[in-house]
Amino acid sequence: MSHQDKTMINPANLQRKVLITNCADAQGLIAKITGVCFAHQLNIIKNTEFVDHAQGRFFMRAELEGLFDDERLLNELREVLPVQNHMKLVDAGKKRIVIMVTKEAHCLGDILMKSYYGGLDVEIAAVVGNYDVLRNLTEKFNIPFHYISHEGLNRQQHEQAMLNVIKPYKTDLLVLAKYMRVLTSDFVAEFPDKIINIHHSFLPAFIGASPYKQAWDRGVKIIGATAHFVNNNLDEGPIIKQDVISVDHSYSAEELAHYGRDVEKSVLSKALQLVLNEQVVVYGNKTVVF
Repeated sequence: MSHQDKTMINPANLQRKVLITNCADAQGLIAKITGVCFAHQLNIIKNTEFVDHAQGRFFMRAELEGLFDDERLLNELREVLPVQNHMKLVDAGKKRIVIMVTKEAHCLGDILMKSYYGGLDVEIAAVVGNYDVLRNLTEKFNIPFHYISHEGLNRQQHEQAMLNVIKPYKTDLLVLAKYMRVLTSDFVAEFPDKIINIHHSFLPAFIGASPYKQAWDRGVKIIGATAHFVNNNLDEGPIIKQDVISVDHSYSAEELAHYGRDVEKSVLSKALQLVLNEQVVVYGNKTVVF
Protein backbone atom coordinates (compact mmCIF):
# COMPACT_ATOMS: atom_id res chain seq x y z
CA MET A 1 0.00 0.00 0.00
CA SER A 2 1.46 3.37 -0.98
CA HIS A 3 1.72 6.29 1.42
CA GLN A 4 -0.96 8.06 -0.61
CA ASP A 5 -3.33 5.11 -0.28
CA LYS A 6 -2.82 4.98 3.49
CA THR A 7 -3.67 8.66 3.93
CA MET A 8 -6.97 8.15 2.10
CA ILE A 9 -8.19 5.51 4.59
CA ASN A 10 -9.83 6.64 7.79
CA PRO A 11 -8.43 4.39 10.55
CA ALA A 12 -11.86 4.41 12.17
CA ASN A 13 -13.20 2.50 9.16
CA LEU A 14 -10.68 -0.32 9.41
CA GLN A 15 -12.04 -3.73 10.36
CA ARG A 16 -10.34 -6.67 12.03
CA LYS A 17 -11.12 -10.21 10.91
CA VAL A 18 -9.65 -13.68 11.30
CA LEU A 19 -8.94 -15.83 8.25
CA ILE A 20 -8.83 -19.58 8.86
CA THR A 21 -7.44 -21.82 6.11
CA ASN A 22 -7.56 -25.64 6.05
CA CYS A 23 -6.39 -27.33 2.87
CA ALA A 24 -4.14 -30.03 1.44
CA ASP A 25 -0.50 -29.24 2.11
CA ALA A 26 1.53 -27.94 -0.82
CA GLN A 27 4.58 -25.82 -1.52
CA GLY A 28 4.31 -22.04 -1.26
CA LEU A 29 0.92 -21.83 0.45
CA ILE A 30 1.92 -19.12 2.92
CA ALA A 31 3.29 -16.94 0.13
CA LYS A 32 0.12 -17.44 -1.95
CA ILE A 33 -2.24 -16.58 0.91
CA THR A 34 -0.28 -13.57 2.12
CA GLY A 35 0.12 -12.40 -1.48
CA VAL A 36 -3.65 -12.26 -1.97
CA CYS A 37 -4.04 -10.45 1.36
CA PHE A 38 -1.38 -7.93 0.31
CA ALA A 39 -3.17 -7.36 -3.01
CA HIS A 40 -6.29 -6.49 -0.97
CA GLN A 41 -4.21 -4.01 1.08
CA LEU A 42 -4.83 -6.02 4.25
CA ASN A 43 -2.38 -5.77 7.11
CA ILE A 44 -1.46 -9.08 8.76
CA ILE A 45 -1.44 -8.48 12.52
CA LYS A 46 -0.55 -12.06 13.44
CA ASN A 47 -0.05 -15.26 11.49
CA THR A 48 0.25 -18.88 12.70
CA GLU A 49 0.58 -22.09 10.69
CA PHE A 50 0.55 -25.83 11.32
CA VAL A 51 1.08 -28.84 9.04
CA ASP A 52 -0.33 -32.26 9.94
CA HIS A 53 2.21 -34.36 8.06
CA ALA A 54 0.35 -37.61 8.76
CA GLN A 55 -2.79 -36.30 7.06
CA GLY A 56 -1.06 -33.97 4.60
CA ARG A 57 -3.14 -31.00 5.79
CA PHE A 58 -2.12 -27.35 6.10
CA PHE A 59 -3.73 -25.00 8.61
CA MET A 60 -3.25 -21.27 8.93
CA ARG A 61 -4.79 -18.59 11.14
CA ALA A 62 -4.25 -14.96 10.16
CA GLU A 63 -5.48 -11.87 12.00
CA LEU A 64 -6.11 -9.21 9.36
CA GLU A 65 -6.87 -5.50 9.44
CA GLY A 66 -8.15 -3.34 6.61
CA LEU A 67 -11.17 -2.80 4.38
CA PHE A 68 -12.71 -6.13 3.41
CA ASP A 69 -14.50 -7.38 0.33
CA ASP A 70 -15.17 -10.81 1.85
CA GLU A 71 -16.54 -12.65 -1.16
CA ARG A 72 -13.88 -11.38 -3.54
CA LEU A 73 -11.08 -12.13 -1.09
CA LEU A 74 -12.26 -15.71 -0.49
CA ASN A 75 -12.79 -16.35 -4.21
CA GLU A 76 -9.26 -15.18 -5.03
CA LEU A 77 -7.84 -17.33 -2.23
CA ARG A 78 -9.67 -20.39 -3.56
CA GLU A 79 -8.08 -19.82 -6.97
CA VAL A 80 -4.55 -20.13 -5.56
CA LEU A 81 -5.17 -22.96 -3.06
CA PRO A 82 -5.45 -26.73 -3.66
CA VAL A 83 -8.93 -27.77 -4.76
CA GLN A 84 -10.09 -29.32 -1.48
CA ASN A 85 -9.91 -26.29 0.80
CA HIS A 86 -11.98 -25.00 3.68
CA MET A 87 -11.81 -21.33 4.62
CA LYS A 88 -13.71 -18.93 6.79
CA LEU A 89 -13.38 -15.21 7.36
CA VAL A 90 -14.94 -14.06 10.61
CA ASP A 91 -15.23 -10.83 12.54
CA ALA A 92 -12.85 -10.54 15.45
CA GLY A 93 -15.51 -8.84 17.58
CA LYS A 94 -17.45 -9.97 20.62
CA LYS A 95 -19.58 -13.10 20.27
CA ARG A 96 -22.92 -14.09 21.81
CA ILE A 97 -23.37 -17.26 23.84
CA VAL A 98 -26.21 -19.04 25.57
CA ILE A 99 -25.28 -21.15 28.60
CA MET A 100 -27.16 -24.35 29.44
CA VAL A 101 -27.17 -25.56 33.06
CA THR A 102 -28.72 -28.05 35.47
CA LYS A 103 -27.95 -27.54 39.18
CA GLU A 104 -24.19 -27.07 39.69
CA ALA A 105 -23.05 -23.46 39.97
CA HIS A 106 -19.25 -23.51 39.74
CA CYS A 107 -18.80 -23.43 35.95
CA LEU A 108 -21.65 -20.98 35.37
CA GLY A 109 -20.44 -18.72 38.20
CA ASP A 110 -16.90 -18.66 36.81
CA ILE A 111 -18.07 -17.62 33.34
CA LEU A 112 -20.44 -14.99 34.74
CA MET A 113 -17.69 -13.47 36.90
CA LYS A 114 -15.07 -13.46 34.16
CA SER A 115 -17.50 -11.93 31.68
CA TYR A 116 -18.57 -9.26 34.19
CA TYR A 117 -15.01 -8.22 35.02
CA GLY A 118 -13.64 -8.49 31.47
CA GLY A 119 -11.73 -11.75 31.78
CA LEU A 120 -13.88 -13.17 28.97
CA ASP A 121 -14.83 -10.85 26.11
CA VAL A 122 -18.26 -12.32 25.49
CA GLU A 123 -21.93 -11.36 25.52
CA ILE A 124 -23.96 -13.81 27.57
CA ALA A 125 -27.38 -13.58 25.95
CA ALA A 126 -29.17 -15.93 28.35
CA VAL A 127 -28.90 -18.92 30.65
CA VAL A 128 -31.28 -21.86 30.14
CA GLY A 129 -31.78 -24.56 32.76
CA ASN A 130 -33.84 -27.69 33.22
CA TYR A 131 -34.02 -26.81 36.93
CA ASP A 132 -34.68 -23.38 38.47
CA VAL A 133 -31.81 -23.66 40.94
CA LEU A 134 -29.42 -21.20 39.25
CA ARG A 135 -31.90 -18.44 38.47
CA ASN A 136 -30.86 -16.19 41.39
CA LEU A 137 -27.16 -16.46 40.53
CA THR A 138 -27.82 -15.63 36.88
CA GLU A 139 -30.13 -12.70 37.55
CA LYS A 140 -27.58 -11.10 39.92
CA PHE A 141 -25.69 -10.34 36.69
CA ASN A 142 -28.81 -8.99 34.93
CA ILE A 143 -28.88 -11.89 32.49
CA PRO A 144 -32.17 -13.57 31.51
CA PHE A 145 -32.75 -17.04 32.94
CA HIS A 146 -35.16 -19.47 31.28
CA TYR A 147 -36.41 -22.46 33.29
CA ILE A 148 -37.59 -25.28 31.03
CA SER A 149 -38.41 -28.34 33.07
CA HIS A 150 -37.99 -31.76 31.51
CA GLU A 151 -40.61 -33.27 33.82
CA GLY A 152 -43.46 -34.87 31.91
CA LEU A 153 -41.77 -34.39 28.54
CA ASN A 154 -39.89 -36.86 26.39
CA ARG A 155 -36.42 -35.87 25.26
CA GLN A 156 -37.54 -34.54 21.86
CA GLN A 157 -40.31 -32.43 23.39
CA HIS A 158 -37.97 -30.96 25.98
CA GLU A 159 -35.29 -30.15 23.41
CA GLN A 160 -37.85 -28.49 21.14
CA ALA A 161 -38.92 -26.30 24.05
CA MET A 162 -35.23 -25.43 24.62
CA LEU A 163 -34.75 -24.60 20.93
CA ASN A 164 -37.80 -22.34 20.97
CA VAL A 165 -36.06 -20.24 23.63
CA ILE A 166 -32.48 -20.44 22.36
CA LYS A 167 -32.91 -19.81 18.63
CA PRO A 168 -34.28 -16.24 18.88
CA TYR A 169 -31.03 -15.21 20.62
CA LYS A 170 -29.08 -16.03 17.41
CA THR A 171 -26.22 -17.30 19.49
CA ASP A 172 -22.72 -17.95 18.14
CA LEU A 173 -22.07 -20.72 20.67
CA LEU A 174 -23.86 -22.90 23.19
CA VAL A 175 -21.96 -23.65 26.39
CA LEU A 176 -22.94 -26.66 28.50
CA ALA A 177 -21.85 -25.55 31.97
CA LYS A 178 -22.54 -28.87 33.71
CA TYR A 179 -25.75 -29.45 31.77
CA MET A 180 -26.38 -33.03 32.82
CA ARG A 181 -28.56 -34.34 30.02
CA VAL A 182 -27.50 -36.12 26.84
CA LEU A 183 -28.48 -34.17 23.72
CA THR A 184 -30.08 -35.90 20.73
CA SER A 185 -28.50 -35.88 17.28
CA ASP A 186 -31.31 -33.60 16.04
CA PHE A 187 -30.45 -30.95 18.64
CA VAL A 188 -26.70 -31.23 17.98
CA ALA A 189 -27.31 -30.83 14.24
CA GLU A 190 -28.80 -27.38 14.89
CA PHE A 191 -25.40 -26.16 16.16
CA PRO A 192 -22.59 -28.01 14.32
CA ASP A 193 -19.25 -27.51 16.09
CA LYS A 194 -20.88 -24.78 18.16
CA ILE A 195 -21.71 -26.65 21.38
CA ILE A 196 -18.96 -26.74 24.02
CA ASN A 197 -19.24 -29.21 26.89
CA ILE A 198 -17.20 -29.70 30.04
CA HIS A 199 -16.74 -33.34 31.03
CA HIS A 200 -15.45 -34.08 34.54
CA SER A 201 -12.81 -36.55 33.42
CA PHE A 202 -9.54 -36.58 31.51
CA LEU A 203 -11.03 -38.10 28.36
CA PRO A 204 -10.96 -40.66 26.87
CA ALA A 205 -10.92 -42.19 30.36
CA PHE A 206 -14.17 -42.54 32.31
CA ILE A 207 -16.75 -41.61 29.71
CA GLY A 208 -20.37 -41.20 30.76
CA ALA A 209 -21.91 -40.92 34.21
CA SER A 210 -20.11 -40.74 37.59
CA PRO A 211 -16.54 -40.38 36.28
CA TYR A 212 -15.17 -39.46 39.72
CA LYS A 213 -16.62 -42.67 41.16
CA GLN A 214 -15.10 -44.55 38.20
CA ALA A 215 -11.74 -42.85 38.88
CA TRP A 216 -11.89 -43.68 42.59
CA ASP A 217 -12.73 -47.31 41.82
CA ARG A 218 -9.68 -47.44 39.54
CA GLY A 219 -7.37 -45.82 42.10
CA VAL A 220 -6.12 -43.08 39.76
CA LYS A 221 -3.32 -40.70 40.76
CA ILE A 222 -4.51 -37.80 38.61
CA ILE A 223 -7.96 -36.45 37.88
CA GLY A 224 -8.84 -33.99 35.19
CA ALA A 225 -11.43 -32.30 33.05
CA THR A 226 -11.97 -32.05 29.31
CA ALA A 227 -13.70 -29.33 27.30
CA HIS A 228 -14.83 -30.59 23.92
CA PHE A 229 -17.25 -29.92 21.10
CA VAL A 230 -20.39 -32.02 21.24
CA ASN A 231 -21.10 -34.55 18.51
CA ASN A 232 -23.37 -37.59 18.30
CA ASN A 233 -21.02 -39.84 20.30
CA LEU A 234 -21.25 -39.37 24.06
CA ASP A 235 -18.18 -37.51 25.40
CA GLU A 236 -16.22 -38.26 22.23
CA GLY A 237 -16.35 -34.91 20.40
CA PRO A 238 -13.22 -32.99 19.29
CA ILE A 239 -11.17 -32.00 22.34
CA ILE A 240 -10.41 -28.30 22.88
CA LYS A 241 -8.69 -28.11 26.29
CA GLN A 242 -7.69 -30.48 29.11
CA ASP A 243 -5.97 -30.23 32.48
CA VAL A 244 -5.26 -32.44 35.50
CA ILE A 245 -4.35 -32.28 39.19
CA SER A 246 -2.58 -34.87 41.32
CA VAL A 247 -4.49 -36.96 43.86
CA ASP A 248 -3.65 -40.00 45.98
CA HIS A 249 -5.11 -43.04 47.71
CA SER A 250 -6.47 -41.01 50.64
CA TYR A 251 -9.05 -39.16 48.55
CA SER A 252 -12.65 -40.37 48.65
CA ALA A 253 -14.82 -40.21 45.54
CA GLU A 254 -16.57 -37.18 47.06
CA GLU A 255 -13.22 -35.43 47.63
CA LEU A 256 -12.18 -36.16 44.05
CA ALA A 257 -15.37 -34.46 42.87
CA HIS A 258 -14.79 -31.51 45.21
CA TYR A 259 -11.26 -30.80 44.01
CA GLY A 260 -12.18 -31.60 40.43
CA ARG A 261 -14.62 -28.69 40.27
CA ASP A 262 -11.75 -26.19 40.23
CA VAL A 263 -10.25 -27.97 37.22
CA GLU A 264 -13.61 -28.12 35.46
CA LYS A 265 -14.34 -24.40 35.65
CA SER A 266 -10.79 -23.46 34.67
CA VAL A 267 -10.72 -25.77 31.66
CA LEU A 268 -14.15 -24.66 30.44
CA SER A 269 -13.38 -20.94 30.59
CA LYS A 270 -10.00 -21.44 28.87
CA ALA A 271 -11.61 -23.51 26.12
CA LEU A 272 -14.33 -20.92 25.68
CA GLN A 273 -11.75 -18.15 25.33
CA LEU A 274 -9.89 -20.12 22.65
CA VAL A 275 -13.08 -20.66 20.65
CA LEU A 276 -14.17 -17.03 21.07
CA ASN A 277 -10.78 -15.95 19.70
CA GLU A 278 -11.20 -18.22 16.65
CA GLN A 279 -8.10 -20.17 17.71
CA VAL A 280 -9.68 -23.61 17.28
CA VAL A 281 -10.06 -25.46 13.98
CA VAL A 282 -12.06 -28.70 13.89
CA TYR A 283 -11.11 -31.38 11.40
CA GLY A 284 -12.36 -34.92 11.63
CA ASN A 285 -12.67 -35.66 15.31
CA LYS A 286 -9.62 -33.58 16.24
CA THR A 287 -8.77 -29.94 16.67
CA VAL A 288 -5.88 -27.65 15.85
CA VAL A 289 -5.54 -25.07 18.62
CA PHE A 290 -3.47 -22.03 17.65
